[in-house]
Formats: sequence, C-alpha cells, structure tokens
Amino acid sequence: MLTVAILAAGKGTRMASSLPKVLHKLSGKTLLQRVIDSCNELKPDKIFIIVGHKSKEVKDSVFKNNNIHFIVQKPQKGTGHAVQVLSQKVKKHDGKLIVLNGDVPLIKGETLKKLIHYHDSQKADVSLITTKKKNPHGYGRVFAKDNLIEMIIEEKDCNNVQKSNLLINAGIYCFNWKSLSKIINTIKSNNKQNEIYLTDAIYLLKKSYSFEILDNGELQGINNRVQLSKCEETIQNLIKEKHMLGGVTFINPASCTVSEESIIGKDVIIDANTHIRGNSKISNNCKIGPNTFIKDTIINENCEIINSTIFNSVLMDFVNIGPYSHIRPNCEISSYSRIGNFVEIKNSQLDKEVKVNHLSYIGDSTVGKHTNIGAGTITANFDGKKKHPTFIGENSSIGANTVLIAPINLGDSVTTGAGSVITKDSQNNSLAIARTKQVNIENWKKN
Repeated sequence: MLTVAILAAGKGTRMASSLPKVLHKLSGKTLLQRVIDSCNELKPDKIFIIVGHKSKEVKDSVFKNNNIHFIVQKPQKGTGHAVQVLSQKVKKHDGKLIVLNGDVPLIKGETLKKLIHYHDSQKADVSLITTKKKNPHGYGRVFAKDNLIEMIIEEKDCNNVQKSNLLINAGIYCFNWKSLSKIINTIKSNNKQNEIYLTDAIYLLKKSYSFEILDNGELQGINNRVQLSKCEETIQNLIKEKHMLGGVTFINPASCTVSEESIIGKDVIIDANTHIRGNSKISNNCKIGPNTFIKDTIINENCEIINSTIFNSVLMDFVNIGPYSHIRPNCEISSYSRIGNFVEIKNSQLDKEVKVNHLSYIGDSTVGKHTNIGAGTITANFDGKKKHPTFIGENSSIGANTVLIAPINLGDSVTTGAGSVITKDSQNNSLAIARTKQVNIENWKKN
C-alpha cells in the first residue's frame, strides 16, 4: 500500500500575500496542484493533504479525486506535528508513506519513483531525498556516512561549522509507515522554534538513508516571490525548449510565455512579447506576435496575428488579425477573413472572406461571407437591459460610421450609406440610408 501526505498548512508569510503560499500559481497551476499531479504518477492508494491556514480556500482549489482526502492541522506546530495529526486520523499504517511539502512544484513523478525503489532496495525505515547545493541557505543540513544518516539539523539551529555542510534535506521522505507510527508521537519540540520537526524521526528510526540526487532544479522550494519567479522561468524554459525542438521558432524566447496545455504546430513563428495561455491550439505555418495575448483559442493553419488579444475563440485557415484587435470570447472567424486595427469583436460568427479592417465594434452578430464592414461601424447590441443580435447577409457592404441598432436583420447584398443609423431590417439587394439630408447654404458668413 502506498500513501502520500502533502504538507500544505502553512501561511507562507515570506510571500507577503493574503493568499496561502501553496495557492500561488506557476504557469497557470497552483503550487499544490503541481505537487499533486506529480504524486498521482505514483498511482497511490490515498493522498492526504494536510491543511491549516485558510483551509477552505486550499480545499476548493484542488481538482477533486476520490483518492484525495484532507486533514486539518490546528494549530500548526511543524512538520512532525502534521504527521502526528495524520497518524491519529488514519488507523491503518500499512506499506509506505511518502511525505513532502506542497511548495516543491518542480518535483517529478519519476524522481519520487526512484526514491521508492531506493527505499525498497535498502529495506529502510526512512529514505529521504538529499542534494548538494552551492548556496544551501534556508535548508536543513544532512550529516551522513555511507548514505546512513547520522543527523539532520535545521538551518535555524545550525552553528557556523554545521552551516558549511552543503548536503541539504529536500524535505521529501519515504517512510515504512508501520515503523514511523511506533515513534511519531514521541517526538517533542526541543528546538529554538518550539516546533515538532519531522526530521527528529531520523534519530528514532534504525535504518535512515540519504538518497542523494543531482541538484537539477526540481527540488527548489518556494518561500518568497523571488523563488516563485525562478521556478516560473524554469518551467517556461522547459516548455519553450520542447516546442522549439518540435519545429516552433521563438524570435525572443525570454519575452514569451506558453502554458503547458497549449499545442503549437510546426513552422509556427512566435514573435517577441507573445503569451499563449490556457488550452490554446495553434496549427502549422502561423505567425503570432509580436505583443500578442492568446488564451483558450483554436487557430488553424496559415493565420497571422499581430499586436492583438484573443480569448476563447476559433480562427479558421488564412485569417489575419491586427494590429490592435481585440477578439473576445465565443467568436468564430472563417477562412480568409481579416480583422484590422482597433476592431473589437465579441460573441460573433464571421463567414469566409469577411473584412472588418478598422475602428469597429461587432457584438452578438452573424456576418455572411464576402461582406465588408466599413470603418467606424458599430453594432449597438445593448438596449440598457439586455443584448440583442445583429444579422448581416453575404456580399453586403456596410458604409463607414454606420450604427446598426439591434435586433436587426440585413439580407444578402445589402448596402448601407455611410453615417447611417439603421434601425429597421433591410431585404436582399437593398440600399439602406438613414441620415439627415445635407443642406448647403450659399454665401454664408459668420457674424
């Protein structure tokens, strides 16, 4: 039987935030969820999350799963106390218990599997991951001989000589749970911090082993925003490297971010300051950016997007967007259409070869193929209480500075006069003009 305990009860005061530390995000996922995802690769029988500070917020943040359970640690008196609370709540102490913190978001499931394999091979009571750090500030120091641990001293309790030891405790343990259950409740808070340390279990267990791995970044814990930023950079570098090896060009990778869920096809060029978030999919031969934000959007082949923002929409092949376009949620823009500068589109469907080249707002609208929307066109879709739809047929030409007062239906091959305010439906092949007649007064002279 394999049980996992994730310690997520602390406040994270050094984050200087009202948000619990484990709920800060890296590339769209909370620190805690990243640790859970790695632990799920072990296929554990149960995962216990030890919560405390703002426990409801922490619980609500977790993707629900039948093998995930929560235990409240109150008050929070250290890592050893957290496991004491766990042991009291859980009656059966069979098999192995993995214990780790909820703020090590880069830990890999493969590394945890290696820890378990090492633990089994040594028939250990406890095995813990260690590594040598050039700058071990903030970490407990491990003192071992032939991988048998003699003692672990938290940095707060180290003297200057002990602080010179570079072998650190990563805070990731594999216990024989039956052995641990016999001694866990005997641990006392005999330290400067008046906390119960889980590391004190090492002294009480006979076979305590150090499983040393190279410091490749995955053991980085997060205690402040600087460390959070470094972890974000690590994740982003891995994501972008994967895409570049798969055929994507980044003009300036350091200025771009890509979510792990996003899919990018071959021969896509991502220009500087471009951010691709959520479940976005970009197909082959697209040119994206610079200065572009895309979230939860499907972009088909041979599209070009420049200096624009797109949310939760679909672009078919050969669509051009920008510069300075804003495509809001629930838009579908069909092939060979063009959305130009300073255009906002929301909850609308545009058929093939539609042009909205400049300075327009299209909302809650359906636009037929081969239609041209003139500069300054506005679909006035809100009457002060509710939104109304606009329908524009195919092969139509909407004159510059036309206002279409929804609900309204314009047929196929309709033309509107520039500057018109259209309030009534227009039939196929009609010309709609709604503006005051121009009057020229000759020999007019100002007083």
